[in-house]
Amino acid sequence: MIAAVRRFFLWLLLLGGVGVVLGVLGQAFSIAAYVRGAGEGALDAHLTGSFFVHVTQLAIVIGAVGAFWGRWLAVLGALGFLVLCVAQLAFLGDTDEQGGWINGLHGLLALVILLCGVGYAARARRELGVGTPAVGR
Repeated sequence: MIAAVRRFFLWLLLLGGVGVVLGVLGQAFSIAAYVRGAGEGALDAHLTGSFFVHVTQLAIVIGAVGAFWGRWLAVLGALGFLVLCVAQLAFLGDTDEQGGWINGLHGLLALVILLCGVGYAARARRELGVGTPAVGR
């Protein structure tokens, strides 16, 4: 029973990690398109995509806490990831204001979040044994 519950949280972690990676890449594309003159539709796509990314970030936190309960360093890492996600949102300045350098930190932390998503997805995949050949076939 406990192993099945842990597997559920590992799958949640895997899906959250993949979702964060895909979502952050989509966010980078949409905001770059907006900056290069694609119009308000690209900005709307960026804002809508942020909802998807935030949900997948929460899936990582919930999945990691559930899967690694009792491994306190890993649980602390998941809570640190949550703090990182909140900080990334806090570094979104006024985009209409000249010299909004704070927005650079927003983008930089998005890349850090992307790397965390890759790491969490890889760890969950490894612990689930997904994509590894079965021994003795």
